Order: sequence, then C-alpha cells, then structure tokens
Amino acid sequence: MAIAEFTVLPVVEESKVNGIVEKAIQVVIDSGLKYEVEPNGTTIEGDLDELLDVIKKAHIVARDAGSGRVITIIKIDDKVSGITMLEKIKKFRKEV
Repeated sequence: MAIAEFTVLPVVEESKVNGIVEKAIQVVIDSGLKYEVEPNGTTIEGDLDELLDVIKKAHIVARDAGSGRVITIIKIDDKVSGITMLEKIKKFRKEV
C-alpha cells in the first residue's frame, strides 16, 4: 500500500484552470481509489502501480482538455508493510 499526493498544473489562462483541474480530479473519483482533495493537491491511496496509472491519466486528461502544457508534481510514500492516509494524519484529526 502506498500514498501519493499530486498536483496537476495546467499552463493556461487563469480563467480555464479550475475547469481543467476538475476534469483531472474526476479521473481520481472514477478510479475507485481512496482519495482526498485538498487545497493544493490530491492524495490517493492504493497499490503503487494503480496510483501512478491514475496520476498519468489525470495528467493526460488535463493536457487534452485544452491545456497544451501541463506540469504534474508527485510525492510518493511507499512503505513495504503498507501505509494509509489515516495512519499518517489520525493524531491531527479532532474527534467529531
């Protein structure tokens, strides 16, 4: 189990950025992987190959959605025994 945080940055006019980013996020939603959309990126959890595949698809969708150039930044936490998003953040979450 691995965790990847990534940001898709379409190189377009500011008025077009949100629509393109939303299409990239839809790729994540459609993947069925556990995810969290955050202000500056999206975190996904699963098998490393699955994560990389989803990130690649999101990048391509953004590029093909009207951005001829896309920069994608990726951070990966891959632990042999497995790691989850909840493990990394649970001590910082308040009980509701």
